[in-house]
Amino acid sequence: MTITSPHLGSPSSEWTDARLLYALEEVVETELNRHLKVAKDWMPHEYVPWSDARNFPGIFEDGEAWGKEQSKVTELGRIALVVNLLTEDNLPSYHHEIASLFGRDGAWGTWVHRWTAEEGRHGIVMRDYLLASRAVDPDKLEEFRMQHMAEGFESDNRHSMLHSVAYVAFQELATRVSHRNTGHQSGDPVCDRMLARIATDENLHMVFYRNLLKAAFELAPDLTMQAVRDVIVNFRMPGHGMPGFERAAAQMAIGEVYNMRIHHDDVLQPVLRHLKVMDMGDLGPEGLQAQEELGMFMGGLDSEASKFDVKLAARKARMAARAAG
Repeated sequence: MTITSPHLGSPSSEWTDARLLYALEEVVETELNRHLKVAKDWMPHEYVPWSDARNFPGIFEDGEAWGKEQSKVTELGRIALVVNLLTEDNLPSYHHEIASLFGRDGAWGTWVHRWTAEEGRHGIVMRDYLLASRAVDPDKLEEFRMQHMAEGFESDNRHSMLHSVAYVAFQELATRVSHRNTGHQSGDPVCDRMLARIATDENLHMVFYRNLLKAAFELAPDLTMQAVRDVIVNFRMPGHGMPGFERAAAQMAIGEVYNMRIHHDDVLQPVLRHLKVMDMGDLGPEGLQAQEELGMFMGGLDSEASKFDVKLAARKARMAARAAG
């Protein structure tokens, strides 16, 4: 990708968020047009098993209270679905963050609003599915939503447009992987199809930001390398502040919905390999240092993931022995 910009080749010290936004505008427009050609509109209501729905207690005399036995979804599936939906619920905060960083005008603004509209479908279809199929306790789900959204959300990368682009390039893929694995572990083919549809959107969003990150590397390689290092070393999923997140994350890790091995192999490495981040030359001292630190961190993460793999395998062996005995 060739970028024409009056600032191309400027020293990294001259790059500001405003200049980067201007320099990347043409790339955003190109990527937006590509996205609109390949993205397919879909109807959330077509993925919901409405015939399974019935009234809950409240204003309806025939309301039936929720019971765990009504759910077709596995225990792990319920945990992951709640985490995934609460993450999607914070869309108003996410929109505010990226609209503030990227702006509401031109190609940037068009993308911000399009992305928000597409992401809105995910929360709609997931909540409708969960309520219609009685997959989770609706009262607890609403209590969690209120608590999570009332606390608000602030991105770790709100200080920098470049850090934000780097973060979402990885986070969109992480969300795709989490949704897809949740579907596989849910035990319900209807849920699996719904989450596969959502995952397709998330993958297209990842491609948009990944291509934008590639353009940023061409413009300001040292600054972009530092941003990628910072984002990967300090990476947190956007739902980290929700009620009970740490316990749910631990259960999702054991259940192989999302853990260190998946994070390393299926999220970080694919983006780094595609952009050839670890093979980049022509970096200044700060860029080279960031590249070296990134490599060391990835090596350490791989080692930690291997230790987790061993523990997980031992746990599976114990459970199999108990089941057999």
